Order: sequence, then C-alpha cells, then structure tokens
Amino acid sequence: MTPGAEQRAAELDAAWGRLMVAAQGGNRVAYERLLRDCVPLIRRVARSQRVHPDTVDDVVQDVLLTVHRALQTYDPLRSFSAWLAAIAQRRSIDALRRHGRRDKREVYAPIDYENHADATATWHEEGTADMRGALVRIAVDELPAGQREAIELLAMRQLSLDEAARSTGKTTGALKVNMHRALRTLRTRFGGNVE
Repeated sequence: MTPGAEQRAAELDAAWGRLMVAAQGGNRVAYERLLRDCVPLIRRVARSQRVHPDTVDDVVQDVLLTVHRALQTYDPLRSFSAWLAAIAQRRSIDALRRHGRRDKREVYAPIDYENHADATATWHEEGTADMRGALVRIAVDELPAGQREAIELLAMRQLSLDEAARSTGKTTGALKVNMHRALRTLRTRFGGNVE
C-alpha cells in the first residue's frame, strides 16, 4: 500500500470509528451511513476468502446483521475496519462451510481487503441493494414479537393466512392485525418506501 493510500485508509477507518460511536449512542443516520459505506469492504473480504460469487450477497447480509447484533461490543479504541474485517472473515468461512465450493476449478482473484481506501466511492454500485435489504431485516428484527412473526411467516416465507395460523396457533384475524401494524411501522420507518 502506498503512503497516500495508507493515509486515506487510516482516515476512512477513523471516520468509520466515529460513525460507529455515534451509532452506539443511538444516531440512526450515522448508523445507516456506516452500514452503507462499509459494504464494499465486506465484499472484498468475502471475495478474498474465495466465497462463491453467488454467495457474496448472503455474506454481506450476514455481516450487516452481525454488526447490528454486536453493535455495543465495538471498542472505539480499536480499528473499526479491522473489527469489521474479522466479522466478515468469520461469516465468509461460515458461508464456505455451509455451501462448500461449487466449482473447485473456478479461479478467483484474491483481493487485498486491507486496501479499502476507495470503499466509499464504490458503495453506490455494490451496496445499495444489500444495504436496503439489511436495513429492512434490521427493522423487522426490532418489531414486537407478534408483528415480527407475522412479517416472517406471511411476507418472507409467503405462507397463507391459514397455514400461518395453523403453525402459530393464532387466529387469522390476529395475524392480519399484526401484519397491518408491522407494515405501518415499517412504512413509517422508511418514509412510506417499503417494497
């Protein structure tokens, strides 16, 4: 890494660290920006671990959810990029274990994930869809249990009302109410833009 690139990487790491501290304090705007900006680094780590290209998006989702769950464990005295890269490496290894390598003859070019100075310049291309999906998943995880259950069964798993009622022991009416409340909460959170 050239001295200029090292300096840019250090500045980016410091900026991400500040965003993470703000996120730990409850600043949602800082948190969403941080998650969006770090997607290219996560992709680089996944690719450097030779995760199959079809699985990289799954790794990105897993990493963003892990960051969300481990938000308060980040130590501001340490490098955010190193912390994130460690999580991304673990989730990449998990993906490799789960799925195995589909084509052992395929050649992957290893990517130096330490050189992440250009991360913020590429998130528009790589991270927007990943970010949107991760933010929706995080928002769903924060719903009350009944609403989260309705979303997961009816929207994500696409069960019918009758199937969901049988699986939960709840009435179809209760599921409808929970689904309606969940959608209203998500619409409010995303400014009416829930897909």
